[in-house]
Amino acid sequence: MPRVQEDSPLGGLTPAAFLRKHWQKSRLLIRQAMPGFSLTLSLREVSALALRDDVESRLVIRERGRWSLTHGPLRRADLRGLPARNWTLLVQGVNLHVPAGDALLRRFAFIPYARLDDLMVSYAAPGGGVGPHFDSYDVFLLQGQGQRRWRIGRQRDLTLKPGLPLKILARFEPDESHVLRAGDMLYLPPNIAHEGTAVDACITYSIGFHAPSAQELATAFLDWLRDTIAVDGRYADPDLSPTTEPARIARLMQSRATRLLRDVRWDRQTVVRFLGCFLTEPKPTEFFSVPVRRLVQHAFAGAARRRGVRLDAATRLLYDECNLYINGVAMAWPDYGVPALKRLANARGLRLVHSEDTAILPILYQWYANGFLHIE
Repeated sequence: MPRVQEDSPLGGLTPAAFLRKHWQKSRLLIRQAMPGFSLTLSLREVSALALRDDVESRLVIRERGRWSLTHGPLRRADLRGLPARNWTLLVQGVNLHVPAGDALLRRFAFIPYARLDDLMVSYAAPGGGVGPHFDSYDVFLLQGQGQRRWRIGRQRDLTLKPGLPLKILARFEPDESHVLRAGDMLYLPPNIAHEGTAVDACITYSIGFHAPSAQELATAFLDWLRDTIAVDGRYADPDLSPTTEPARIARLMQSRATRLLRDVRWDRQTVVRFLGCFLTEPKPTEFFSVPVRRLVQHAFAGAARRRGVRLDAATRLLYDECNLYINGVAMAWPDYGVPALKRLANARGLRLVHSEDTAILPILYQWYANGFLHIE
């Protein structure tokens, strides 16, 4: 595996070089990817997140060769009396609840936001881990405090052990091993088998990416299409004849139903619009809090001019040539303020520095009222 020593999240590689040489192609170990990395969550902080019902979490324990898995929200009793070794607490979406976690996630914005997913934190006691497994998506594994040993292998046999609560490979065959210390980072493409084991009490930050399966994409598209299409007409058979086989579905009925359903059509623009809505749809655990004391519109406008605005950590704002997509809803580009809206989407914050920027204040105010963005 290549090793690089430069003082950048990509070890001295430019984003273009990384994407060309490694993205979805080959693993990469980066020693001191983030020297002086300062996001250090304590077990108390990670546990507090795991207790919340708006946070996805898991507790994995291995005792006497047996695995147990508890899904969150966890109870305090789940976290009391944990053994000294061989357990792991995992919390998803930490970027939504810890500002420094969101800032860490945005350091990987050389990958389009349409692919960037969330920040997962794994806190492990010595010996803790989730067993040898593989992921169907790309992942950066950044080591925080402590040390974790990673064993890695590219293998064709992805058979899982039966009867376990976790997806653990039945025949794991690693071909290399590395111990990561604070600031070290490992990039793994999809389907690379790996096993991380805590050498001592440690914390790992996993930057994951959207990678929907074809089945997931197709199912979501058909659900979206059902809610957006309108098919006119109704089945009719004014020329119906008597039958001696009332249980038979007639060929003529089948033909007429086929003709009716031919109106269920889509083109590239339909798929494009669906994709924007799908990629920005909030997860079931994500909610937006409207302002408790909402500013009236002119007061919001004044505050936004002075201080700027920022998107809520859970807000997904993407765009293409025709539309803006925010939290699962498509809106056509307005006739004004397009550059400012693009700056907001890309930087996730906006200072209203140009006179034409103020033209989008009504849009920003509606998003503020919905909890999608906030005054800086």
